[in-house]
Amino acid sequence: MDEKENTVREDLIEGRNAVAEALRAGRTIDKLFVARGETDRTLGRIIARARDKGIPVTECDRRKLDSMSVTHAHQGVIAQAAMREYSTIDEILLYAEERGEDPFVVVCDEIADPHNLGAILRTAECAGVHGVIIPKRRSAGITAVVDKASAGAAEHIRVARVPNISAAIRELKDRGLWVYGAEADAPAELWDTSMTGSICLVIGSEGFGLSRLVRENCDVMVRIPLRGKVTSLNASASAAVMIYEVVRQRLAAEKREG
Repeated sequence: MDEKENTVREDLIEGRNAVAEALRAGRTIDKLFVARGETDRTLGRIIARARDKGIPVTECDRRKLDSMSVTHAHQGVIAQAAMREYSTIDEILLYAEERGEDPFVVVCDEIADPHNLGAILRTAECAGVHGVIIPKRRSAGITAVVDKASAGAAEHIRVARVPNISAAIRELKDRGLWVYGAEADAPAELWDTSMTGSICLVIGSEGFGLSRLVRENCDVMVRIPLRGKVTSLNASASAAVMIYEVVRQRLAAEKREG
């Protein structure tokens, strides 16, 4: 297996937060590898939980972990897991229905940087987003790097991987979601835009923003006001600002209704 193939592996989970969250989420783990001689409390809890679940734990030289590692920051623990099972749009919307909440979905249009995707997943999970949709091509998948960058949030949030983002957006619109796209030169400012009800946020790629077809399928284009000299935020920062603006507006609406 060459280095490029290794970086897109989805069967490794690395780092203490990511492995701990995988165990908590019930991810199927075949084996846990830990650095010999590591005895701190956090790693001890991970080992104890793995053994409680009947997962074989292998102590090995740190150099072996280094050779296995994709992230190059394994923190003394790597889990070898079953391949990740992606969700579907149906499952994401059903989850919102089961919670008695208006759907809140984030669509990532070709986010290629795994650290950006991981950060978006972390924010989305913390904010109570029901699911994230990513394309099958020209995008990071849920690899070990993404999982670690998400601090384990990728183990909890539903992620659908679809062949066509524009078709997925049209499906969401047909099912009652209002679609908001982020763009630096959009006519509407985020703070002046009502974003309550059933919501889909679309975040564009790092270098090119939203593709033309995706932009055409959005109901509303909004921009995040910038007051400095730099002309843009990166994708994960933009996603965080927009996601929490939706959360803020939802909480405000709940208070008014209450």
